[in-house]
Amino acid sequence: MAIPTPFAGSSGNRSSHYQRRAYDPIASIRRNHRIKVPQVRVISPEGKQLGILDTPKAVNLALEVGLDLVEVAPNAQPPVCRIMDFGKYVYEEHKKHSHSKTTASKIKEIEFTARIEAHDFQTKLRHGEDFLDHGNKVKLKLKFRGREMAHTELGFDVVKRAVGELAGMGHPDADPKLVGRNIHVMLTPLPANKRKRKFQPVDDDGESEVPEAPEAPEPDAAN
Repeated sequence: MAIPTPFAGSSGNRSSHYQRRAYDPIASIRRNHRIKVPQVRVISPEGKQLGILDTPKAVNLALEVGLDLVEVAPNAQPPVCRIMDFGKYVYEEHKKHSHSKTTASKIKEIEFTARIEAHDFQTKLRHGEDFLDHGNKVKLKLKFRGREMAHTELGFDVVKRAVGELAGMGHPDADPKLVGRNIHVMLTPLPANKRKRKFQPVDDDGESEVPEAPEAPEPDAAN
């Protein structure tokens, strides 16, 4: 059968499309009639070993119960296959990888200096509270500049003070550590019902949201 030749204008899109599919780990998993070896070791949906079966027999066994025979250990001798719902497996794998990416993106970083000014210090703490309040992990980082490395205790004081100020929103995973010219410590948010802010939230412009003071009452005419 002749294979249709793609239009010249769409050849680039087709090749990139096929390239993306080639790198899809799910697409490379062999199942059912794509399993070409003569025999496989079969595991039931409940995880029970069914022994070594001829591949056609194993495929029919899976299809008879409305499931798929999926190759889970292709390098074993013979390959190991499991009877399962392949569609459900694909869904759970995508969900797991999606959760991993989401978790990885939840780490926020706040950087300090050893001689940070009080206003900047409090602004960074407000941001830290915001991140923790949204359930993000927060990495506190202090970078030493020039000769500041001669007095690392000043940097540790700043980081430990920041950890203490944020104690109402999160707790450190470990003690602050010096790595190269930087001090690092990771904070994990407390359970939502135990979080207690110490500073006002930061608005979209980077300024703290301070409630307006109530207007002073008009002086009594009698006075």
